[in-house]
Amino acid sequence: MTRTVTLDAVPSLLPLMLRGAALSPFKRPRQGASLPDTRLAVPGLRVAQNHLTAYERACGFATERPELPVTYPHILGFPLAMRLMSQRAFPLPVLGLVHTSIEITQQRDLSPTETFELAVHAQELRPHRRGTEAVVVTELHAEGVPVWQSTSTYLARHRTSAPTAEQPQNSADPLPELARWQLSDDLGRRYAAASGDRNPIHLHPLTARLFGFPRAIAHGMWTVARCLAEHKARGPVHVQARFKAPVLLPGEVTYAEQGPAFELRSPDGSRTHVTGEVHELAD
Repeated sequence: MTRTVTLDAVPSLLPLMLRGAALSPFKRPRQGASLPDTRLAVPGLRVAQNHLTAYERACGFATERPELPVTYPHILGFPLAMRLMSQRAFPLPVLGLVHTSIEITQQRDLSPTETFELAVHAQELRPHRRGTEAVVVTELHAEGVPVWQSTSTYLARHRTSAPTAEQPQNSADPLPELARWQLSDDLGRRYAAASGDRNPIHLHPLTARLFGFPRAIAHGMWTVARCLAEHKARGPVHVQARFKAPVLLPGEVTYAEQGPAFELRSPDGSRTHVTGEVHELAD
């Protein structure tokens, strides 16, 4: 049975990332491991306007909009998720975890002036053709009513005994291009300052090379947020996004959209970075 641990405030993210990194060499991901049965909650949460404004500017959201960006609660909950994943009882190492997908369900527009309860728990571990995925759920309640939820998958790569299935090839026509964005080499640092996520793979070419990347890469949650800012997603909505390939910095990307579907790809179309859909929900 899941037990709830109530915190007075959202913890600072950087010490949790350092703790997770320090414990990572002692963890050996394996299928069949168990997850901590802890739900972390912060009641009485208020949005700091300066933090919100910095996030909106970093991701291309209009700062005069009256509602929270649909991805913003995920950023509020990320320190809680990191606290869970940096525990000794969490079976996967934080170093090397890859954010592979996110689903968001928002029941209504959320006002920056509201008071929320924020909660995070690890839902399950499941096998993946390249290792093991952890499913982490972030929830937001207002006056006891659920108003927003995200479900993220984080992959720990390791050898598995399961056969590797062939991945289906995408034969659909590419979505029509709507915009091209030039991404500067300091994008990762600017987003890190706004979000608190200071993973070294996003900050500088030298630190990114330590983890096998030729240059710094954009945060996955920045790519989704930037796409949803362009899509103008708001109100009751369900969002699905899958992270396909990293975006190197500096660089150029193409945003494409048709109906509910969107994608972020290289200008020549040879690489797809993000795919997703935005579906409006009935009030």
